[in-house]
Amino acid sequence: MPPKPDSAEGIVLSFVDEQNRPLNSQNVADALQKYNLKKTAVQKALDTLSDNGQISFKEYGKQKIYLARQDKFKIPNKEELDQMKEDIRNLQDALGIQKKAITEVEAEIKALQSNLTLEEIRTKEAELLSEVDEMGSKLSKLLSGVVLVKPEDKKLIEGTYIEKINHWKRRKRMFKELWDAITENSPKDLKEFKEELGLEYDEDIGVSFQMYGELDNHSKKRKIAR
Repeated sequence: MPPKPDSAEGIVLSFVDEQNRPLNSQNVADALQKYNLKKTAVQKALDTLSDNGQISFKEYGKQKIYLARQDKFKIPNKEELDQMKEDIRNLQDALGIQKKAITEVEAEIKALQSNLTLEEIRTKEAELLSEVDEMGSKLSKLLSGVVLVKPEDKKLIEGTYIEKINHWKRRKRMFKELWDAITENSPKDLKEFKEELGLEYDEDIGVSFQMYGELDNHSKKRKIAR
């Protein structure tokens, strides 16, 4: 007589039949934790089922291996096996088609998500229109001849700029004089010596005061012209 489905024996029997593979008591106990069955209860159920002939078992040393009774299952003949194989192939083909369709849909969703929403487009449009208005206002002022920088402010800025350039030139000249004096009789390779000291020239980082000295030259030309 089969055990009640909700009893420990019923739950264990259902699991063993469903798995239809060799299992030890630990395998069954781990799988049935959701039913709050302890290992001792699982072991007792397995022993009861095997004693009643409802499942099979074999002993390997101290361990028992349990298996569903194979006479419970219908063994398919060759034609049925061939049909099963054909069904599997058809299902695999259908699965491949579905996976491809899912990939295409996911790509389309990703592309749509990367686009701006209508609300975002309107916000961006408002920002650009505001920027255009601001730039247009500045352009109108320039075309009308409005002085945007006062002459005295421009003169002060130019003076500060030229002063910094002159400081740069003086410091560069002072360094060169000191460097030439230090390395005049040095047997070391000057490039290696410079790297050893961690020194960097303006040229090493791609700058020179000639690049920034045009304003100074323009200022001098204006003075001469006057």
